Amino acid sequence: MPQASALSVPHLLGIKDLTAEDIRLILHTAATFKEVINRPIKKVPSLRDLTVANLFFEDSTRTRVSFELAEKRLSADIVNFSASSSSVKKGETLLDTVHNILSMKVDMIVMRHPAPGAPHFLAGRIPASIINAGDGTHEHPTQALLDAYSMQEQLGNLEGKKIAIFGDILHSRVALSNILCLRKLGAQVRVCGPPTLIPKYISSLGVEVSFNVEQSLRWCDIANILRIQLERQDIRYFPSLREYALYFGINKAMLDRIDKRIVIMHPGPINRGVEVTSEVADSEHSIILQQVENGVAVRMAVLYLLAGNR
Repeated sequence: MPQASALSVPHLLGIKDLTAEDIRLILHTAATFKEVINRPIKKVPSLRDLTVANLFFEDSTRTRVSFELAEKRLSADIVNFSASSSSVKKGETLLDTVHNILSMKVDMIVMRHPAPGAPHFLAGRIPASIINAGDGTHEHPTQALLDAYSMQEQLGNLEGKKIAIFGDILHSRVALSNILCLRKLGAQVRVCGPPTLIPKYISSLGVEVSFNVEQSLRWCDIANILRIQLERQDIRYFPSLREYALYFGINKAMLDRIDKRIVIMHPGPINRGVEVTSEVADSEHSIILQQVENGVAVRMAVLYLLAGNR
């Protein structure tokens, strides 16, 4: 088990609030916990006396299950909350909902919410530690941390490494958190996608912008491919999924034309045949399933380190 160390922040609201030292501490701690979850006995008593509430106001599979498993591996008591089966549907406010849960003596809250800034709103009003599991199109910090951990497993130190993020940058909280995290770790970052799905001022974050998929693949060491988020698009940003796949999808023929190995990543869920073909997603280039495994270790690290601040 890692030695007790503290982050510089009481909550994990976004990568923006973390220092490079915080990020390195989380990734170092995650490496220890990855060893733990690969042992025959996978549980440690680190959070045995704490209660964690998982508040999910949006649908989720990977993130929710990953957090629940991380909490169980740390021996925490868990309260699961789903907005679809709660008094929120009767008009109860977010703050009232959380105060009711806190009255049950909850110590930490993992929260996903469709409104950007919802975890920040709560952080200033309640005593529990809050972990942002995704707020609207703003940030998804634990996804960025597990992506960075997965990249380090492949490349070692990320200083100077070239990372390309492909797809729907405009609507992706994963993209923003990845950019902030990778830049703090010294990586070179490029975003690539249709002009309509690239935010206007994205270059102000210190990233390159490209609209050429194959050229960006040749440039990068790792390709992190993002899902087209149709559920967040209130207008048409491209003519059709077929046309998107034709001009911006990544397929095996592209990788075969490039004379180097490129690591393929995807936060899931995958729109197979749209942003990436099954041949690529399931190929030897892909570390998508390793990302899922690493997610548990990284979230264990975040929970453990924030508990040390209490």
